[in-house]
Amino acid sequence: MTTMGAGMDGRAGWRRGALLTATAFTATLALAGCGAGDSGARDSAASAPERAVAEGGAADRNSGTDAAGAAGAGAPDLRVDQRAIIYTGAMRVQVTDVDTAARDVSAMVTRAGGFIGGDVRRSADADAVAELQLRVPAAKFAEVVEEVAKLGQQQSREINTQDVTEETVDLEARIISQRARVDSARRLLGRATSITDLVSLENELGRREADLASLEAKKRRLADLTALSTITVSLAGPAAKASGEKSETGFLVGLKGGWKAFLASMTILLTVLGALLPWLVAFGVPLAVLLLVLGRRRKTPAQTAPVSAPPQVPAARSAP
Repeated sequence: MTTMGAGMDGRAGWRRGALLTATAFTATLALAGCGAGDSGARDSAASAPERAVAEGGAADRNSGTDAAGAAGAGAPDLRVDQRAIIYTGAMRVQVTDVDTAARDVSAMVTRAGGFIGGDVRRSADADAVAELQLRVPAAKFAEVVEEVAKLGQQQSREINTQDVTEETVDLEARIISQRARVDSARRLLGRATSITDLVSLENELGRREADLASLEAKKRRLADLTALSTITVSLAGPAAKASGEKSETGFLVGLKGGWKAFLASMTILLTVLGALLPWLVAFGVPLAVLLLVLGRRRKTPAQTAPVSAPPQVPAARSAP
């Protein structure tokens, strides 16, 4: 009996232990479920703009990493013949005939694959001057400069270069990163659930797209300057003065200037008289005839009435 009672007590104790263990496990699961429900509620209560900013920041960091990796993987060859260089030049050439030389310059630029960007001319026979702005491919820059110098007597030449390779590489990396930021903003805009979130994300997307357009415009400008070099050519006639040339002074120079001014004044005076002569003939001759007739009438003797003699007054008699 004693052994049977001990076995029954052992089984009852095991059952109570198993029941307590199951109860504790159930309570733990319930608490975990409540905590998860509370955290989910707190997460769902977060505002959409905050989620957008958080996701946008993560997307920007990822895009920046991807852009850096892309820039590093696709880094250009930075040898001398592969660098982005802007060539600019200015030269002055004295020629016999400015118009003929200008046509020759236009023809050689066309053969080189370029075009005339500007053409300003001042024609005055021997001192004529033409200012031409040439846009030629960078590979043909030196060749065109030498051909222009052979048109006449070269008076001046100035060649400048600007290396923009690093600026170009940096600009390309910024464009890649900005495109990724624009794409992330578009994705967030597609998931907007309220008017406030929609307006906020549209403004952010517009700002990012404007920044991207500005970067792309800078890239196109650099590409144009590196692909086509600029040469400013001044074609001067035989009597044209070079820029910066000192003016002559002295008695003979003053006399020459005064004579030119006198001739110019006489030319203007004769021009004015020539313009007034038809008016003088049309109105001056009739006026002169009229004045002549009036003068003759005034010289004719006027008829006057006879004047009677004054009465004689008798002389007074003297007293005796």
